[in-house]
Amino acid sequence: MTVLMVARSGMAQTNNLSIETVTFEKAEITGRWVDSWKDKGVVFTPAHAPTKSKAKARLMFFPHPPSGRKGILSAMADDPIPVRASFTNGCSLVTISFWGSTGCPARLEAYNAEGQLVDKTGLDKIPGRQAPGEPIPTFELTVKGTNIAYIEFSGPRAGEYLAAEEVRFTPLRSVAK
Repeated sequence: MTVLMVARSGMAQTNNLSIETVTFEKAEITGRWVDSWKDKGVVFTPAHAPTKSKAKARLMFFPHPPSGRKGILSAMADDPIPVRASFTNGCSLVTISFWGSTGCPARLEAYNAEGQLVDKTGLDKIPGRQAPGEPIPTFELTVKGTNIAYIEFSGPRAGEYLAAEEVRFTPLRSVAK
């Protein structure tokens, strides 16, 4: 399991491998839901239909107070549904920077094209503020695999949230042979 506490990460290139970065800065925060969102060959959708209602599963964007950076999360507060990010060309490593409800759990799972789990990591309790005036802390989770087709992040219980503000991944086309 790989868990890192960070203030803010940027784009990088290590060992001659290209790392793509997806942020949600272009997304509009309107309070309205979206069915999916796509950027840099990554498609974000709900992982499955709701189990407690006939409503359509949706996503929404949320600002990180006080920085204003934007994150994507499941809009299903009473029926927490994982957010799925599908990688058009596959990838070998995914690191996501998150923030969320104080004390909620966080999980990140990676799957291959056949839907088999290839790696997972998580926290039983995400970091919280040490004092009321402090900003909500961010943290990172990382999964690795030889051919990741999609990841799912989840963990919040009803009424909690977990927002992804940045997704960094190594596309398979960049992996040195």
